[in-house]
Amino acid sequence: MKSSMNSTNQVVLFGCKSTTKFILKFLLQSGYKVLLVTIDEEKGKSQKVADYIFLQDFCTKNGVDIYISERYSLKSSKDIEFFKEKKFQLGFVVGWQRLIPGEILDSFSVGVFGMHGSSMNLPKGRGRSPMNWSIIEDRKVFYTNIFKYKSGADDGDVLDTFKFQITNVDTGETMHFKNTLAMKYLILKNIDNLVKENFLLKEQPEATPTYYPKRVEADSLIDWEDDIFNIERLIRAVTKPFNGAYSYIKNNKVIIYRASIFDFQDFGFGDSKPGEIVEVYDNGKFLVKAYGGLLLVHEFESEIKIANGDLLCTHEEVKKVFDFNKYGFHDLE
Repeated sequence: MKSSMNSTNQVVLFGCKSTTKFILKFLLQSGYKVLLVTIDEEKGKSQKVADYIFLQDFCTKNGVDIYISERYSLKSSKDIEFFKEKKFQLGFVVGWQRLIPGEILDSFSVGVFGMHGSSMNLPKGRGRSPMNWSIIEDRKVFYTNIFKYKSGADDGDVLDTFKFQITNVDTGETMHFKNTLAMKYLILKNIDNLVKENFLLKEQPEATPTYYPKRVEADSLIDWEDDIFNIERLIRAVTKPFNGAYSYIKNNKVIIYRASIFDFQDFGFGDSKPGEIVEVYDNGKFLVKAYGGLLLVHEFESEIKIANGDLLCTHEEVKKVFDFNKYGFHDLE
């Protein structure tokens, strides 16, 4: 696809994650001149950005202009003045987990467009970590929206929407893959009309908005008093590129990245405690007794060698309990 933009203009891409790199490569391959707005490695670490990636070397190799913001919030006077002076036409936000200040949004002649998805479609499911929540809540579909940014959270007018399936084997990683492909499709479908300023936006429906709460690393603690289905979904939801679900053997941390429900039969382990490791195989995989059956752990990290009879537990941590709405989900009004 050829760019219809004037060569003096650039598409601005805000982001600092692997999804950012995916869309950046796509824009370059499509013939667009791009300015990447990103943060340095120190801020990526201090802000605990999941799946953070620093793209300066990639940009240098591919002749991409790069602006490393002074603040992740873009609220410094230096950051704001940079955009006011440049007067860009069009921007996309992919892998940038902060709101864009209104002064910067207003400096774009066409606007800044971002992506947000939820399992119910906007305005339901605004907020944080919607893909993780969708797996945890056993949702079956996911709507990815491209919308024009306003100063609020996910409240902009919608340009286009793509819906995809959530399967019983999807993980935080595969949801990222699907969502990124949806982003690529929506940008490809709409970018020329955005550049030509020939597009229509739709206001979000007048339903009451709901918002998912932010998830942090501590929210991935496994409660072995929980049902085996909930534990299995939690592990899928927070696996790489996120921090992984975790537990303890005494005070030694065990991070579980991949597990599956082995069987609903107890195979003679009916008297074992929930969280007890009942079998360790020669390849390192192990079975854990849970309420409802046995869980087979395929991929993990452990500070100690796993052995039969070890008991996985929360140690001294207290697992946070999120509030439910009247439908039994976690997005609140």
